[in-house]
Amino acid sequence: MTEKHVLVADDDNDIRDLLGTIFEEAGFRVSQAKNGAEVLSQVGKLKDDLNLIMMDVRMPDTDGLTVLKQLQDAKNTIPVIIMTAYGASSIAIKATQQGAYDYITKPFSDPDEVIHTVNRLFEHQKLAEEVAELKTRMNSDPADKIIGNSGPMQDIYKMVGKIASSDATVLINGETGTGKELIANVIHSTSRYARGPLVKVNCAALPETLLESELFGHEMGAFTGAAKMRKGRFEMADKGSIFLDEVGEMTLSTQRKLLRVLQERTVDRLGGTMPVKIDVRVISATNRELQQEIEAGKFRSDLFFRLNVIPIRMPPLRERKDDIPLLVEHFLDKHRFTPTSAPARISLEAMQSLDNYDWPGNVRELENTIQRAVVDARGGTITSQNLTLSGKRERANLSGGNAFYIDQLVNSRINLNQAASNFESMMILEALRQSSDDEEAAAELLGISPKDLHERIRKSRVS
Repeated sequence: MTEKHVLVADDDNDIRDLLGTIFEEAGFRVSQAKNGAEVLSQVGKLKDDLNLIMMDVRMPDTDGLTVLKQLQDAKNTIPVIIMTAYGASSIAIKATQQGAYDYITKPFSDPDEVIHTVNRLFEHQKLAEEVAELKTRMNSDPADKIIGNSGPMQDIYKMVGKIASSDATVLINGETGTGKELIANVIHSTSRYARGPLVKVNCAALPETLLESELFGHEMGAFTGAAKMRKGRFEMADKGSIFLDEVGEMTLSTQRKLLRVLQERTVDRLGGTMPVKIDVRVISATNRELQQEIEAGKFRSDLFFRLNVIPIRMPPLRERKDDIPLLVEHFLDKHRFTPTSAPARISLEAMQSLDNYDWPGNVRELENTIQRAVVDARGGTITSQNLTLSGKRERANLSGGNAFYIDQLVNSRINLNQAASNFESMMILEALRQSSDDEEAAAELLGISPKDLHERIRKSRVS
């Protein structure tokens, strides 16, 4: 690992020497500055070779907060930790608001706490770099492109970034169509197993006997029709990853054999006598709640704990609706009417329809909906008439009382214009009630002129 370089800035020689000793004993390189001008000079000289600035707030000529602001204005990306006197909490808060990573108080009661704060910064920095690298890798391959900037998706990116260098098994849980396989692709491509294959098995698509043969392989003559030895998917995935999709569909018998593979890191081919060693990253996925399956006696608890070392929950689309515009834009570009067509456009009212829909089929349903709509609109502008939405439509911004009122109007088959007229009359009556029949005050409540209100009252014959 590259040696980290820290700039210690304080006008007190003893503090600088103390911190220099603490950092050097912890394996860091140290430079020093005794005032704000020297900090700026050192940053100019060492910018590409400096990993941290540890700076006191009170220094001669230029205080630490002013230097911090100058560094921010110069687009400096070197993290800064501020040092403050004990009890100067307001200054510490102001420093963090202005962009300092953290602060520590003087005098230093525990040198280890100083190193802990600095190491925490570098760990945070490393994680941020891994997430950025992960997103770059994901965007470099259209097949592995994950769309979404919502809070739930940011959490997914961070989690995948954390486990990229780990060998631990991963269990991805989520409803159908949320992108579990896509995440499995990314986990594999960012792990040390990326040079090996990613072998995928749909556990729900095969009966028990065929699934065991697919997973573990068989020797020649192991069963009727086994004319030659065949490697299973685990052996095929050696030095790579295996993705067990819909793992909750396995029978208890197959679960028991899978548990042995995970425990022993060996595979017993059907009809074989010698175990075969494997080095495989196991990623599994399910749309079932496995804890409930365990309680029902349909899934082994010991296997669950083996698979669930790193759990990842894929959020349904209804929990990340902020991502719908980005997803729509992506699918419009992906599913053009003809290969040479420009991407179709979508109207605001159609986008609102998509936002008000509950998406039981999640992202997969959204993609299919957009693809159908592009064809229906012949590559032109998509309107609500081009959308086929079979699930529930949510009532955005309607309280229970308003929703009930709308139901009554629709069920009574009232004309839309008449309904609007009725609603206007109700508002006028309520405004008059609240203003004790003062038309000028009622008009102000309604945001119209008294003359306009009088004319509306005359037309609707409410008085």
